[in-house]
Amino acid sequence: MAQGPPLRVLLIVTGSTLRAEEMDRPLAYYLKQRIDRVLSEAAAQGRDDLEGYVVRVVADFRWIHDEPLQGLPTISLGGPGVNALAHRWLEEVPVSLAVSERYFIQMDPDLAEPRASIWGMDNATTQIAVSVFVDRFLPRFLDRCASFTIPFHLSEGDPESGTGSDLDEPSDDDE
Repeated sequence: MAQGPPLRVLLIVTGSTLRAEEMDRPLAYYLKQRIDRVLSEAAAQGRDDLEGYVVRVVADFRWIHDEPLQGLPTISLGGPGVNALAHRWLEEVPVSLAVSERYFIQMDPDLAEPRASIWGMDNATTQIAVSVFVDRFLPRFLDRCASFTIPFHLSEGDPESGTGSDLDEPSDDDE
């Protein structure tokens, strides 16, 4: 079974509930576009350390049950009521920003591990949290991702491995 070259992957994890699919997944693709833009601009400015990143949106249960994904830089999007990963990280990951108990950005201040959880009490406040994360925390988060290396290979067309085509380019149904 042939393996492709090692990838540098950043995951955005959303919930699997119907509400999360309807509200948080489109927001995750917005966040992906913003991250892709920042990465492209960094590469254009000669930041080799941020070149070659692949940003993918995956479901919470995929992340939880696919152990190789758990070591990758990850942003959880959506609250603990609709995202199992956000629920798992609720007590594990420190709160970096909490605004009026309406929205939260959880992230280790030292970024020992490149992981963050972004959520609000509803979709509107989750959108605000994403915007604040992009403006205040994303550059530092991506700098940490650049220094974080883990070998990761996507198997070509191997759905049995759990790391195959689901992490390739999204289909028309995904966007």
